[in-house]
Amino acid sequence: MLSIEELSKEDILFLVDQAGEMKASRGRHAKHPLRHQCWAIMFAKSSTRTRVSFEVGIRELGGDVMFLSANDIQLGRGEPIKDTARVMGRMIHGAVIRTFAQQDVVDFAAYSGIPTVNALTDEEHPCQIIADLFTIHELRGSLDGLKICFIGDGDCNMARSYIWAAARLGFELRIAAPVKYQPPVDLVERAGGNIIVTSDLAAAAVGADVLYTDVWVSMGREDESAFRIAQLSGYQINDELLENAPGALVMHCLPAYRGKEITEKTLEAHADTIFQQAENRLHAQKAILSWLVE
Repeated sequence: MLSIEELSKEDILFLVDQAGEMKASRGRHAKHPLRHQCWAIMFAKSSTRTRVSFEVGIRELGGDVMFLSANDIQLGRGEPIKDTARVMGRMIHGAVIRTFAQQDVVDFAAYSGIPTVNALTDEEHPCQIIADLFTIHELRGSLDGLKICFIGDGDCNMARSYIWAAARLGFELRIAAPVKYQPPVDLVERAGGNIIVTSDLAAAAVGADVLYTDVWVSMGREDESAFRIAQLSGYQINDELLENAPGALVMHCLPAYRGKEITEKTLEAHADTIFQQAENRLHAQKAILSWLVE
């Protein structure tokens, strides 16, 4: 599970469906596909939701888990990633990796020979997408005719993953971002699908089913904070924007920085949706883990 790009429409819809089954049967699963397995969670970036959801999920599916931080293991630094992978592949049954370079996850999967999950890289965040689509399906009843407006940094890992999700499922994706923060034209063309990229936030939000945002300053780009905040300050989810999309779901993959990408008032008004989305990371992770081993 390295990227949304590598998944088919059928794969994505299967995982969304399985996330629902995992949620409905939590605490009374008929099968425990990770029984007698030990998985490693290897994070070069800090995490709350991703770490907790994977640790709980692995245990609830019958497995054991070990956590290795950046201080415990060097992903792509020092020892070559292919050597780390070949060692780990002889000792553990699967790996969940959160790091900077997408190629590190790709190389680990290739050289380890074990199920490998991309738990976030600078390029993609596929697990979050599955949880998001499951949440939308839960709250909206369907993914048919979906219109998602992604607001803010349109070239971050979440926006890129949404580009591939839109291409695979055929929903309409509108990315509202300043020109400097829009996804590369060749990426959008390569993905295909119904994807609109614009700097006109108000127009992009009109009639959207989902208004979605993420942090303006991703991990590893803290030195750009002041510049990014200044550039993206007009791309905020607030009450005024919601007038263009009455009844839209407001979603945020968290952590949220109130007063920047979303106002305090708007976040709290839509907290039920946002924290249901966060909870659904657990059920989506379990669907992914089970899919990889069965």
